[in-house]
Parts: sequence; C-alpha cells; structure tokens
Amino acid sequence: MQHRTVAELMTRQVVRARRDLPFKEIVKLLAENDVTAVPVVDEQDRPMGVVSEADLLRKSADQEDPSGRMPIPRPEAWERAKAEGVRAEELMSAPAVCARPEWNVVEAARLMEVHGVKRLPVVDETDTLLGIVSRSDLLRVFLRRDDAIRDEITRDVLQQTLGLAPSAVAVDVLEGQVTLDGSVEFRSLVPIIERLCRSVDGVVSVSAHITYRSDDTGRTATGG
Repeated sequence: MQHRTVAELMTRQVVRARRDLPFKEIVKLLAENDVTAVPVVDEQDRPMGVVSEADLLRKSADQEDPSGRMPIPRPEAWERAKAEGVRAEELMSAPAVCARPEWNVVEAARLMEVHGVKRLPVVDETDTLLGIVSRSDLLRVFLRRDDAIRDEITRDVLQQTLGLAPSAVAVDVLEGQVTLDGSVEFRSLVPIIERLCRSVDGVVSVSAHITYRSDDTGRTATGG
C-alpha cells in the first residue's frame, strides 16, 4: 500500500519567471498561460520564490484612492516595498517552499497547510526545478475509481498487510466512502483496520461494522 507521489501528480511543464522579469511581463506570462502564480528561478533554474496575482495586486492596492471613499489602512513597510518592486525577484514571496518528487500526498499537503501556500515547486537533490504541484493536483487522488480503492483495501490492507482471509471482511466503496463488514479474531485489529483504510488514497470516510471473537484489549465491553 503506497500513497501516490508528488512525481506522479505534479505538472512537469512549468511556466516560470526569471528573476529579472519586469512587472508587466509577469502579468502577461500569467494571462497567456492561464495560471495564477509562477516560480521565480535563478540562472541555475533553482526556485527563489513564487510570484502570484496576490503579489502583483499589491501595486494596485498601494495606490491612493482619488475618490477618498476607501479608508484603507496603510500597508506595512514590507508590503510597500513589494508594491514598489518592478522585477520578479522584488515582487515574489520568498523563500520558495519546495517539495521533493518522492514525497507522498500526505507530506505535500501538510507542508502546504503549515506554510499556507497553494502550490509547491518540486526540486531535485540539487534544488533544480522539476515541476510544480498544486492543491488541485493533490485533490486528484479523490477522483480514483471506487473499484480501485476497494481492490487496494482488500488486497494491500486486509490480505497483504494484516494477513486476513479474503472472506474475513467485506469491503464496499461508494463515492470514496468505505463500508466494512465482517469479523476478526481480536478486538485490537478493528481500529487498525479503520486507520489503514483511511490512509488509502481516495478514501473520503470509513464506516466499520466489524465484530471480534476475542477481546485482547483488557476492556470490559463485549464484542458482537
């Protein structure tokens, strides 16, 4: 059982901006390629940062409102500095938060969450740009077919990992929602089965109706 890797999900044909690309050329680059952000790279094609529509809009947001109807607080000094920038290296958000191609979906998603970013440049061991992975790329795992999810749970989780007989637990999957029915020898196996099933790519939820024949947990509750 393996999570899909960043290398499998990333976009390899990456639109990028050189560090000295002027403001208007960045706007043109985003519009022509229908993207909202691009990595900014140095002369060795190593990501230095990411410049996005939000970064570029700071230039408009820093302008005075001639009508006087918008009492907007003055931006912070660092925001004003970025708004005054004219090249990619002055406008970008830096440093670049990058992923490695061998990472799995969970690792990439956690890094995005921690840093509050929507995309990650993907680099090799020399920090050279290989691709880019976005939130929408990671969400593609939830487009997996129900039968593929069911087969992976049955084969990889129940039989290969836990060594259960094919008849022990029946697996049904509908729209990524997994239902488990069956019986196992030990009570301690039930939460393990649930946890492993939730870790399968594409699983939205797990509902387990699994009874047990022996309580090896020391609890007082009885099994079905």
